[in-house]
Amino acid sequence: MPKEVERKFLVKEGFPFDSLEGTLYRQGYLSCQPDRVVRVRLSGDQGYLTIKGKASGASRAEYEYPIPAAHAREILDKLCIKPLIEKVRYRYSYKGHVWEVDRFLGENEGLVLAEIELENENEAFEKPEWLGEEVTGDPRYFNSNLVEYPYGKWGNKGG
Repeated sequence: MPKEVERKFLVKEGFPFDSLEGTLYRQGYLSCQPDRVVRVRLSGDQGYLTIKGKASGASRAEYEYPIPAAHAREILDKLCIKPLIEKVRYRYSYKGHVWEVDRFLGENEGLVLAEIELENENEAFEKPEWLGEEVTGDPRYFNSNLVEYPYGKWGNKGG
């Protein structure tokens, strides 16, 4: 079974956004159930359909398939739960790992998260100085939950 092991962190000041090129992501959800999430994503000119299982720690089952960009746009516009998640993703290499840093737009503007994919939950990695609090186990920061309760509506951000 395909599996992702991912840890997620808030991003503090100091991430070098200006020195990196980001990619616009639009993504929406057909299902946001805790046991199964079905996502459609448009990244540049490529569409994806992703099915994720229930998280257990930093791991969960993940199946991802490329789909035509035109299909992804149509599903996002006509079938997905609103609001859509829009963000700019930056890839940053640091001491043997690649971090994906997402700067959210729209109803989640102001939220910046960093994710690292690991081979297993016990894999060691060094943390960059701009890395903040770990939020891996906090469901408020799951993209699927940001649809139902966008960051812009949080009264005490992160609290």
